[in-house]
Amino acid sequence: MRQFTEVVPPARRGHEQAVLGLLRAYGPLNRGELSRRCGLSRTTLHDTLSGLLAAGAVVTATPDEAPRGRGRPAERLVLNPAAGQALGIDFSRRAVHVAAVGVTYEIVGTAGEAHAPGLPWPDRVALAERLVRGLLGGEVWRRALKGVGVGVVGPLAGAWDGAPDGVLSGVAALLLERFGGPVLLDNNTRLAALAESTWGAAAGDQDALYLRLSYGVGGGVVAGGVLHRGADGVSGEIGHVPVDPAGRPCECGGTGCLETVASIRAVLDAYRARGGRGDDLPALTAAVEARDPIALGLLSEVGGQIGRVLAALSNAIGPRVIVIGGELAELGAPLLEPVRKALDAGAVPISRHRLTLRRAALGDVAGALGGVALALGESPLLSRYPAPEPDLAPEPEPDPEPEPGLADSPGGGRGGRGGPPPRPFVGWGTAQARPRLPLTPLPSLPSLPVSRGRRAAS
Repeated sequence: MRQFTEVVPPARRGHEQAVLGLLRAYGPLNRGELSRRCGLSRTTLHDTLSGLLAAGAVVTATPDEAPRGRGRPAERLVLNPAAGQALGIDFSRRAVHVAAVGVTYEIVGTAGEAHAPGLPWPDRVALAERLVRGLLGGEVWRRALKGVGVGVVGPLAGAWDGAPDGVLSGVAALLLERFGGPVLLDNNTRLAALAESTWGAAAGDQDALYLRLSYGVGGGVVAGGVLHRGADGVSGEIGHVPVDPAGRPCECGGTGCLETVASIRAVLDAYRARGGRGDDLPALTAAVEARDPIALGLLSEVGGQIGRVLAALSNAIGPRVIVIGGELAELGAPLLEPVRKALDAGAVPISRHRLTLRRAALGDVAGALGGVALALGESPLLSRYPAPEPDLAPEPEPDPEPEPGLADSPGGGRGGRGGPPPRPFVGWGTAQARPRLPLTPLPSLPSLPVSRGRRAAS
């Protein structure tokens, strides 16, 4: 595959998206069939296909892929399964995770890498691009890219400058520069909930609650088979439910929030304050495995507080399944059994024996996989989820070679004449909700992801 570094003009990108969309919808097509369906002039279609073939986004179908007939068959073109089609990126507090899906919707791979706390955004975005290049190679993925779903920490009010300090205002430009768009942004823990409900521990469940215990504490709510975002993007901020009015200050401005007792940093601080020896999570894990009474007692208390919060939420929203993920959940029974006991004690009797508590199945790449699902936009979980629809129609162009029948072709209304030029796009779910088709790709995702790169902390 040839590598590219040039910037693709918006009109050309619109033409490429039109051709890729036809190949995705109809499978292998010859040039004549593409011409009849896409409405582009012969010259424009030739130039568009030449670029896609050179980039490796489109390849010639093998004899087994092309329908057989009499005589010498016309050359048929097909999407290249190795080219990236949708990306998911999870910018967690101390790591970046990425996931890539090919143009035929197969998982190409996933990767993650830890970084120091407080790494500047330009460096984090550059790290994400490097991880994507490591998975996909070169620049092919830019040419066949349908979208990028990006997860960040914290609630989003609906705009980059909605962040309290405006830090995210410059990230939009960084992402568009590196990835080309369209880019969709959401809370990373809510995206993890989307992934677990699509392919993971809550797949197939219409009502689920997800909780992630990491360096932050957050979650996501699926109600009636739909991912819930909330009026101001605050749905799932479980970490900021107060549990101790006399507790520690929280970064949200509150006091004694669940995050101040159940995040990794909070648990480690409490462990050392009680006389335990351990500066990081591996040390705490070793203490738990050694049956250290200080560690076990602490986890019992923390688990009880988590369980009481989950019981209150369960009584309010009525999930059938609660999924717990994040690094702390990997401590296993010493933490999760107290969670289960407190949950059973606090849940209303009618749901107590029907409610299931499960470990997360997708690991630390769940947020990135949720970004993929958001970018594809086809999960039933997103059926009422506000998500903008970028306009990728090609710009008007003169046609030096009139061709009969184009106005009557299926693509004639969007072809090379009459549509507005495409534009760079970043969205946060501000458009009207729209129905989506069932998500049929990636049927084997539970056996994935294919982890590449160093294991990263969330």
